[in-house]
Amino acid sequence: MSYDPNWAQVDVSSLPDLKCTPPGPRSRELHGRASRIMKGYSSQVRLFPVAFERGHGVTLTDVDGNTYIDFSSGIYVAGLGHCHPKITEAVQKYAGRLMNCHDFTTPIKTQVLEKLASITPGDLNGIQFYDSGTACVEAGLRICRAATGRLEFISFHKDFHGKTMGAVSLARLDPSQGLRAPGFFLTPRPFCYRCAFGMTHPECDLYCLRYMDTVIQEETSGRVAAIVLEPIQGWAGSVVPPDDYFPALRRFCDERDILLFADEVLTCMGRTGKMFCVDHWNVVPDVMTLGKGLGNGFPVTAMVVSDKYKDQVEKISASTSYGGNPMACAAALASIEVIEQEHLCERATQLGDFLLKRMAQIKEAHPIVGDVRGKGCLLGMELVKDRETKEPFVEAGQRVYQRAFAKGLAWIPAGHVLRMSPPLIMEQDLAAKAMDIIEESIAEVEGELT
Repeated sequence: MSYDPNWAQVDVSSLPDLKCTPPGPRSRELHGRASRIMKGYSSQVRLFPVAFERGHGVTLTDVDGNTYIDFSSGIYVAGLGHCHPKITEAVQKYAGRLMNCHDFTTPIKTQVLEKLASITPGDLNGIQFYDSGTACVEAGLRICRAATGRLEFISFHKDFHGKTMGAVSLARLDPSQGLRAPGFFLTPRPFCYRCAFGMTHPECDLYCLRYMDTVIQEETSGRVAAIVLEPIQGWAGSVVPPDDYFPALRRFCDERDILLFADEVLTCMGRTGKMFCVDHWNVVPDVMTLGKGLGNGFPVTAMVVSDKYKDQVEKISASTSYGGNPMACAAALASIEVIEQEHLCERATQLGDFLLKRMAQIKEAHPIVGDVRGKGCLLGMELVKDRETKEPFVEAGQRVYQRAFAKGLAWIPAGHVLRMSPPLIMEQDLAAKAMDIIEESIAEVEGELT
């Protein structure tokens, strides 16, 4: 399909376009009706219960006619813009031809398998499709156990891997969720702004990595199948490891015969400026999970394993009812092609560099901003009560999120951390306008709370 390369261009001067103070009356009415039945909304919705009706490119429009700048990409999903014409056409084509045939082979599945295998790092050529990030993470855990014959996993404080038992056990537990499943152990990861050991990089010599030997010796039975992590943490606030960490972690795993499992559900498909985040450090994991941007909003994810272990996939009953259906495969193939044809990894890098500089200026001007960080279009800003103590300023984070949303910026909260993930196709002048809204909101809340 050929499509107008300017399909998503907007008149920056007209955005945001607010017809009423959001959330408007129709949003409140619809959300009130829905929330009487649906339970378990995200904090994103609870703090700002707007009802969206449509999206186009880099904007979202609610049921009251308010049009917002999208600075979340549907929470890291629609990186190529809402309703990209190539992806829309691909899904529509298969919705009218063949929606599902379980895991039988189809021409479109064969095409996307070959395409994905051609771009994944190193020898990561064994692929199975799923319909959620959690499902492919669970499959990855089963592969690690099947490949090694070992049962235990090490993961990291404040990582997020999903919402089923194994995935939850890899991450921070809410007290209401009860006990972690047996065989899961957590350890600190490099978070240089808030080092768990009170050290400074690079003088620390990656002490957090070396400390994992203590965890293995003192907490596990010595049967560790894999170390599992997000290359850059999302929920925790776009926490980027130092550049020497991933190569050192790869060596650590190799020396101990432990698999390295990179959960790229959030970080893949150009989000950080590379097709896959591990490409920033030229590291090839043994297992990798992909999602979110893989289908640009269509629910398609993938679990990918190295050639050495791909036959183990046959042992874990890996197939699913919805994974790899023709619509999902069409969305994934079209998304990959769009990223390549529109050079979106390069655009994400350029936009991210601009935004990081703008965030640094905001930090300089506002004492409640303790840290700014990110890579590509995966960014975070941490609000603190005091820069010396670094005490999290949760109330400020919630208020800034709400204030900016009310001004027409759709984005992502995480307690005291403001998370930003604009579509990779966003033009710099619109991103600058979004940052102006954020700074204006920070200034207002700073004046109220300090």
